[in-house]
Amino acid sequence: MIRRGARDLAHLLASLVLGPATFVWVLVTTLASTVLSFTQLAPPVFLVVTWVTRHLAGLERLRAALVLGRPVESPYEPATSANPWRRGSELIREPATWRDLAWLLLLFPLGLAGLAGVVVGLVDLGAIVAPLWLWAVPNPNLPPVVRWLFTSAGGRFVLTALGLVLAPVAWRLVAVSVRVQARVAVALLEPGPRQRLARRARQLAATRRRVVDVQAAELRRIERDLHDGAQARIVAAGMTLALADRAMRTTGKPARDQVLTARRQLDEALAELRRLVRGIHPPILTDRGLTAALAALAGDAPLPVEIRGDALGELAAAVESAAYFVVAESLANVVKHSGAQACAITLTRRADALTVEVRDDGRGGADATGSGLDGLRRRVEALDGTMSVTSPVGGPTVVHVELPCAS
Repeated sequence: MIRRGARDLAHLLASLVLGPATFVWVLVTTLASTVLSFTQLAPPVFLVVTWVTRHLAGLERLRAALVLGRPVESPYEPATSANPWRRGSELIREPATWRDLAWLLLLFPLGLAGLAGVVVGLVDLGAIVAPLWLWAVPNPNLPPVVRWLFTSAGGRFVLTALGLVLAPVAWRLVAVSVRVQARVAVALLEPGPRQRLARRARQLAATRRRVVDVQAAELRRIERDLHDGAQARIVAAGMTLALADRAMRTTGKPARDQVLTARRQLDEALAELRRLVRGIHPPILTDRGLTAALAALAGDAPLPVEIRGDALGELAAAVESAAYFVVAESLANVVKHSGAQACAITLTRRADALTVEVRDDGRGGADATGSGLDGLRRRVEALDGTMSVTSPVGGPTVVHVELPCAS
């Protein structure tokens, strides 16, 4: 409680300092931008002013996050142009720019309003520690009762007792003042509902495009594998059987060697088709579930792989498939590139999400933007999930995936 009260008091004191500074900054820069608005210098100057203003707003978001105990999201849209004149024009039209200015103007009066909380908090603190300092400021002209409080040992301890009794009220006022400031800051400095919806729509549109690209690439891969693998082997088997038939008709003798060759070619074609099916959706997922499928993967790996997790319950087929391929690709990367001696797969099921984590003790330094991991990320994002890769040089490498799932 003491630490929290000190932090809230420091927040109000900082607002008293920052408020006038930001107020003057907004007035001066608004005046300068207005004067220059009739010239070609307006967009680049506004660009510089906005850069400074956004850093001040970022500081305010950080202060509000410390008070509220949660991160405050940035509302800014990504830049679409490198041209300073065009970029300056974009910033002028962006609502977040003007919301930042509104908050920097409001910080001054809100800081003054918070002065009451600062005074009450400091007075209460002064009363609590009265025996430590009141002896240094005796005043014989005070009324008798007040002089007794300020100059006698008993009076000082009475002040301390009063300060302790009133401390909850005083520090509650400080806390309310701080939270009012933080909530107003969040209302202005975070994205609004419409902006969140627009951002979400853009994110879903981008995810949809990536999903379409992934599916198109997957179809091309299947077509190529069928054409170069199974189809070629089946055609070869057909030609071999035709040669065997011609040989038997011309010589009247069984063509055993050609038949055996055709049989081997058909077996290879069947194995190729099974591999393609496993690449689309492994049958073991349908037959035995995700945990058993991952246990089979772990058993085939050339290094010790530990699987940790509780019962996962029923999962959607798309979620199981995505989790399986994340683990399969991650294990393949571990075997090929990491030099790891051991690997652990952790599965955690909450009501609304499945968490998959693959951790190895290898050399680290994995490229999170590589084609293999990027393909996995797209597969995960197609289900509205998230994927992160942590791989410092020296290890360990951790692939962390969260997939939403029905309860």
